[in-house]
Amino acid sequence: MHASLPFSQSCENNKPFILEVLQVVFRDRQHVLEVASGTGQHACHFAANMPWLRWQPTELQVNLPLLQPRCALYEGDNLADPLALDVCDEPWPVAIPDALFSANSLHIMPFSAVEQLFRALGEYAGDDVVLAIYGPFNYGGRYTSDSNARFDQWLAEQHPHSAIRDFEAVDALAGAAGFDLQRDCEMPANNRLLVWHKAAKAVARGS
Repeated sequence: MHASLPFSQSCENNKPFILEVLQVVFRDRQHVLEVASGTGQHACHFAANMPWLRWQPTELQVNLPLLQPRCALYEGDNLADPLALDVCDEPWPVAIPDALFSANSLHIMPFSAVEQLFRALGEYAGDDVVLAIYGPFNYGGRYTSDSNARFDQWLAEQHPHSAIRDFEAVDALAGAAGFDLQRDCEMPANNRLLVWHKAAKAVARGS
């Protein structure tokens, strides 16, 4: 219908499968911060299908023109105007609400940026935050499919700092930030949807 809008076929393919999981893990959430929203296809689809949520899309400042057009056409009232966000900014420039989502971002950004993202979550996220991240991951240092191996080679040819991340390394970063893994969902096209939760810190009892 809006053929001139920026478009990602992979987003179109994976959004119903991601939504199925998010409708469960975000069922008691109120406000989602999306990191690296791209074309806005996920943001608009998820906001429309989870009307109890306020969805905040973000992108790098240089990529906002890719994100804004589709978001501007959204007819509901639960999609916020896109914000500029670089996960390497210090201090972290955007409030972290009770949920955070990102898709197909960790293998694009440098691993130093992945580390910075989780450092920020450890420092700025409050208690009772759900974190959901979608994309390809390696397990035990191995690719989960031949197609992921080819994709990783393609990534390296495009950008030397891009690579499929090891699940164990990312889970360790999440753990150091106070997040415990809740779900590791197998998804189509050899992707995963990982869900962590940052619980309230235990309060030490006085002696």
